[in-house]
Amino acid sequence: MNATAPFDPALLGDFFSAATQHASLAMSQWTNGRVSLSLDELREAPLEEVSAELDMGDDLLTMVVLGVQGDGVQGGMGGQLILAFDDENGRTLAASLLGREVVANAGWSELDQSAVMETGNILASAYLNELTRLTRRKLIPSAPFFVQDFGASVLAQVLAGQSLAGDRALICRTRFEFDQRQVNWSLFFVPSEELLQTLLTAVQTSAANA
Repeated sequence: MNATAPFDPALLGDFFSAATQHASLAMSQWTNGRVSLSLDELREAPLEEVSAELDMGDDLLTMVVLGVQGDGVQGGMGGQLILAFDDENGRTLAASLLGREVVANAGWSELDQSAVMETGNILASAYLNELTRLTRRKLIPSAPFFVQDFGASVLAQVLAGQSLAGDRALICRTRFEFDQRQVNWSLFFVPSEELLQTLLTAVQTSAANA
């Protein structure tokens, strides 16, 4: 990264673990205790290697994409959150929330899309609420977008904005369980350069006050 000096991503581990735990509690409440999540990986990687390192595969994914907006972030945008499922897991979530059986190979109705977008909104709001508390900078998600595309393609669009500020990205990857069974869901959080600097400053302030 150009503006942010090299750093150990582990410095941010406590912040992102706390945000993930907060999001897990919100998801448990939203799904009647069926869904939980935990922080799986926190790493910094060159932009051109991010897609390969995350191994998003060649399958079509169902995704909810949200931007990060904040009063301490120049331009109001602080990165992107992507909640991604394979088709089977996305349909299982929608059917569970709507209280009906899974219908394979059916089209995604507006109600199905609304259910998974609301899931993304609840998860992102809880995640950013905790980061707001830790950084004392108001961070909120943008309106969610429902996308069906190849994961690598969507991630490339997200990272294109990052390339204007630097050549590396901090990637947070999360593991999900549905009914205590690990499922093929993923949450990717790619903070902008400015938000990353805000987080690092908050970590340093917290350490100095400890």
